[in-house]
Amino acid sequence: MDNKLKIGKYELGSRLIVGSGKYDSFDMTKEATLASGSELITVAVRRLNITDPDKENLRDTFAGTNVKFLPNSAGCVTAEEAITTFRLTREATGIDLIKLEVIGDTQKTLYPDVIETIKACEVLHKEGFTIMAYTSDDPIMAKRLEDAGADAVMPLAAPIGSGLGVQNPYNVVFVREAVSVPVIVDAGIGCASDAAYAMELGAEGVLTNTAIAQANDPIAMAQAMKHAVIGGRMSYLAGRIPKKPYATASSPVDGLIQF
Repeated sequence: MDNKLKIGKYELGSRLIVGSGKYDSFDMTKEATLASGSELITVAVRRLNITDPDKENLRDTFAGTNVKFLPNSAGCVTAEEAITTFRLTREATGIDLIKLEVIGDTQKTLYPDVIETIKACEVLHKEGFTIMAYTSDDPIMAKRLEDAGADAVMPLAAPIGSGLGVQNPYNVVFVREAVSVPVIVDAGIGCASDAAYAMELGAEGVLTNTAIAQANDPIAMAQAMKHAVIGGRMSYLAGRIPKKPYATASSPVDGLIQF
């Protein structure tokens, strides 16, 4: 099984991406991330410190590991805010692999403003960023993001933090068919079976944060997510049998004793 996730010039050994929010401490963030096997962790640069050496720093916590940071523009509501955020982040850290998200509804659904996301994507692509773009599960918008320079598209499974799982499985398939860049199902994953299902639909990866960070046992859930993503990918590559409305005997009928 090809387990390498290729996003632009980057190659990852795990198809699971995790988040850094909602944990009780940086130490728990690290422990759960390592248990998940993930090599990429999102960081909201407006909320978590990854640049100031005089304060508790998440980069110091992960020093000596193989985990890369994926800065995201959480909290940005315009293209210009996101562009400025990433310019400053790259200047401070040298990181050019980013998760672009521009939120349209900040009060209830946290749904993305895809038009503003596309505007930001066009600019950031020209400036040499490797872009993973958070978007709705609309295949038309996913294609436009790819055309704007996105190196991966990240359709939501359900609203951020809802834990509802994949609400529109056909849309995940339609997005996958619409683009040639990796599709990473993002937001709304609630448990390991949700992650496996997303992978069985053909997604190249899954991003989850709340499902791990707020589980009763984050370490156990991180391990479950690791195996779910691997199992879901293997199941997708193996190819499921067609669904039928009637039974099909699994044993041969030749040689049955006749009465």
